[in-house]
Amino acid sequence: MPNIKPIARQLGSTDGAEIAEAALVLPLVAMLLFGIIWFGRAFNIYSTIQQAAQQGAITAARATCGTCGNTLPTPAAADGVVTAVLQANNLGLGQIKKWEPNSPAQPCPTPAPAPSCTLTAHNIWVCSSVLLNSATQPTQCGAMVSFQYPFQFNLPFTSLNMQQIILSAQAQSRMEN
Repeated sequence: MPNIKPIARQLGSTDGAEIAEAALVLPLVAMLLFGIIWFGRAFNIYSTIQQAAQQGAITAARATCGTCGNTLPTPAAADGVVTAVLQANNLGLGQIKKWEPNSPAQPCPTPAPAPSCTLTAHNIWVCSSVLLNSATQPTQCGAMVSFQYPFQFNLPFTSLNMQQIILSAQAQSRMEN
């Protein structure tokens, strides 16, 4: 039985154990890191499109000239603000998808201007002079802007690899008197 001791000594050695552990753990850590990066990018895009929709709604709801009467800007002006915010954050305008909200726009009570919903050249819905809160008093009229933007995950070796999600943005802003 003298041959068992050298074999047991060799098996008890820890040479190379660190390499084997690293080979098992590093891919998991890398996947976790890439997941954090891609989910962070998705959140960044979501917050950007929400900000763009909000700025577009503010533009659509505010008169172009405070002393000239209640002249509302054109939908193209709101479209320009939305696209400027998206371009400032390096988001492609060609990827914008049109999205109409579930609830149809209701007209404001008179003497507000007639309501209008327009699909702009960049697939952005701009609705002006619409009722924002039908259940509460006093009623508020304003503008709504809505659109969608796709995002594609790139996480290899996961079920999320090359999955596309559609991020929706909708914002409202009341008209100032």
